[in-house]
Amino acid sequence: MLSITKEFHFSASHQLANLPPDHPCTRLHGHNYVLVVELSCADDAVNRAGFVRDYRELDSLKKWIDEVLDHRHLNDVLRDRNPSAENLARWVHGKWCTEFPELTAVRVSETPKTWATYRPAT
Repeated sequence: MLSITKEFHFSASHQLANLPPDHPCTRLHGHNYVLVVELSCADDAVNRAGFVRDYRELDSLKKWIDEVLDHRHLNDVLRDRNPSAENLARWVHGKWCTEFPELTAVRVSETPKTWATYRPAT
């Protein structure tokens, strides 16, 4: 199995529900997010250039992140779910797994020391 990853950055706000009232994340706040996608394939499935996927093909994902997520209030973007890092990772995977069938994981960081990873069951 071969894998590639690409890192993207965006800034956004959110406010989390279903937490104790005194939890700081219930208040409106923002993060400088890091979003990493992982694409994988079997060794014998790489393309003729030896790529899992050409990184340039991920430009459409970067454009989407800039248009849909950057400098947005994530509660308005993820209307049907609490905009936690975990839910954001799962949601991004669901939006892009058809265009990139090699997409095996999406990682989201809200702070330099915290990460949430969505990796669908195989």
